[in-house]
Amino acid sequence: MARYDKNRLLLFKLEANPGTDANPAAASDCILFVDNFDPTPIDPTYAQRNIQFPYFGASQDLLAASCSRVKFSVELSASGVAGVTALWGPLLQCAGFSLSTGLLLPTRVESWPLSRYLKTGTFYFYDDGVLTKLVGAMGSVKLTAKHKETPKLEFEFVGAYSNPTAAANPTAALSLWKPPAAVAKANVSQDITLGCSYAAGALTGGTTFGSFGIEVDLGNALKYFTSNSSERAEITDRDAKCSFELELSEAQEVQGAADIFANTTTSLGFTLGSAAGSKLMLYMPMIHRRGYKKTNRDGIRTHTFDGCTVLPKSGNDEVVLIQL
Repeated sequence: MARYDKNRLLLFKLEANPGTDANPAAASDCILFVDNFDPTPIDPTYAQRNIQFPYFGASQDLLAASCSRVKFSVELSASGVAGVTALWGPLLQCAGFSLSTGLLLPTRVESWPLSRYLKTGTFYFYDDGVLTKLVGAMGSVKLTAKHKETPKLEFEFVGAYSNPTAAANPTAALSLWKPPAAVAKANVSQDITLGCSYAAGALTGGTTFGSFGIEVDLGNALKYFTSNSSERAEITDRDAKCSFELELSEAQEVQGAADIFANTTTSLGFTLGSAAGSKLMLYMPMIHRRGYKKTNRDGIRTHTFDGCTVLPKSGNDEVVLIQL
């Protein structure tokens, strides 16, 4: 009997103890993923024997270590309730972010990058009758919010390998995932703003430009560490980058080029949505524009800034995501 690609389900839950199966449940821990779902149940590392036969032929290698990987995207939607994280919040924690849901005023949820006390999680992947688990998973994330598209978080995770088992797909509970707002004029309440400041849920100052959205890659150095006593996922560094496309006046282009030549850094803010519970804000206190290229958008001159380095200003503050 055929097995079908569409009959698949992904569950995720943060681990109370790193590397210990958190036992995610279909009733509460389903992931509504979109686009590039790419599971790799076994990613092996082999010890090479390099046997020198007295004839042509390959020598068998020996399995030395193995891990599992998964890549997928989720829609970047708000929870609908101010101060309550969207369901992707725990995934973000597993990709090296904090998730502050305390008594912040105005009511909001803030996520900041971390360098210590990183969290791990457990994935269950049901594939039409076969269950594969990733335990002790850690990851990295890329945020994309492009004009006339739905905003997304693109994740990549690595975790410990476990043998697949036969298991029927459980009933999926996906209704709590909210649809996102498209990246469009009606939904962007503050377009890309350079030179702004962030405090207490508000962006102030700076210059706002017409844009076509933004991409931010947290750039975690994601490793699967092995020794004779341990095998585990680790995040050992990060190198965040961002890219965006703007409309610039003559004076703005001239000034932008001068800033690049002078190695001048700037901050960047962006806000999608306007109503409480549906507002998502992005802030980066210091980016280094490394160049730009002239681009054509429907016959209109635009300017694309690719591969801008996102720098820490005070430490663990390169990329801040705020849910309002």
